[in-house]
Amino acid sequence: MTEPDFTLSAGPTMAPPRVLAAQAAPITYHYDPAFLDAFRRTERKVAELFRTSQDILLMQGEAVLGLEAAARSLVRPGMPVLNLVSGVFGKGMGYWLAAFGAELHGLEVPYNESVDPADVDRFLEQHPGIELVTVVHSETPSGTLNPVAEIGPIAKKHGALTLVDCVSSLGGIPIWPDEWQLDVCVAGPQKCLAGPPGMSLMSVSDAAWEKIRANPSAPRASFLSMLDWKEQWLEAGKFPFTPSVVDLHGVEAACDVILDEGLEASFERHERAAAACRAGARAMEVELWPANDGIAAACVTALAVPDGLTDVQVRDHCRERYGVMISAGQGAGNLVRIGHMGPTARSLYPVLGLAAVGRTLADLGAPVKIGDGLEATLAALSQIDRVSAPAS
Repeated sequence: MTEPDFTLSAGPTMAPPRVLAAQAAPITYHYDPAFLDAFRRTERKVAELFRTSQDILLMQGEAVLGLEAAARSLVRPGMPVLNLVSGVFGKGMGYWLAAFGAELHGLEVPYNESVDPADVDRFLEQHPGIELVTVVHSETPSGTLNPVAEIGPIAKKHGALTLVDCVSSLGGIPIWPDEWQLDVCVAGPQKCLAGPPGMSLMSVSDAAWEKIRANPSAPRASFLSMLDWKEQWLEAGKFPFTPSVVDLHGVEAACDVILDEGLEASFERHERAAAACRAGARAMEVELWPANDGIAAACVTALAVPDGLTDVQVRDHCRERYGVMISAGQGAGNLVRIGHMGPTARSLYPVLGLAAVGRTLADLGAPVKIGDGLEATLAALSQIDRVSAPAS
């Protein structure tokens, strides 16, 4: 099977030429001074993206590894934990927490909504023993966003740490660990950063390190050990194991693309692309999955699949007939998603994605107004100044 003409997925997404070129650099010894400098530089650049003074860990493995490492490192048997669930990844975190021995508490909302901070405050007031709150910032399978900026200070007020899955947020949606009082944040480079999907980009507070050091269940001498990275690399300058040289170069280049553009410009560009796509979907008379625009994530537009069709049908037809790869809902519901991440949050990509989905739905027998939808998307894009993002 040939590659798609366009990858407008919810990640991994298309990478800019600068990232692809960086990954073609020579593979060097991981203790070569040039690579050590590159690793330290990349840590500093990730810290800039988070705007944090916290420690940065670049753990080797796709961001699910970082999430599991953080949960295992923080949770001890019997520890009271509040897991906030608004979608597939929040639900999955709960399975991990229970397996690691947590005394699991949950607040769950429908997968097209977001968690209400007032409910979190109320729950923590009623359960003063909670030590950790876990939450997904951008619940990508649902295309929704949780108000982590409000949840972080609430957790801190009640003496709880926070573990935040911001895998799809970093670089495209604001996520500020210091300002929002977040303790562990785990991001992925393959989403809005448009980099390679082989690393976990993590910020870790001093309070989190204190909790991890006091946890006898925290992994040691393990691929999942945050403590090994802290003590061997951050404090002693020796890697726990051989890092991926290729991925590191790609991640640094992805950071450079966003930092050269400017974080605010990147946030605005992602939001504009998503807003235009949502406007087009409404005009096309395709139902948006999020309950309202206020909780819609800027990195992806989630569309409800019309009755009588399945998400897999729509995704497969879109790719096979029109060469456009989109994403299904990963179990969040009968929905498909058009990604606005990195390069795909630019130019006419929202029009391209919506055109492919609209024509697919029509081919499969759904009543859609393709022309109205594309006109509305173009109109939305024409009413704003063009945002220039580096293509290199």
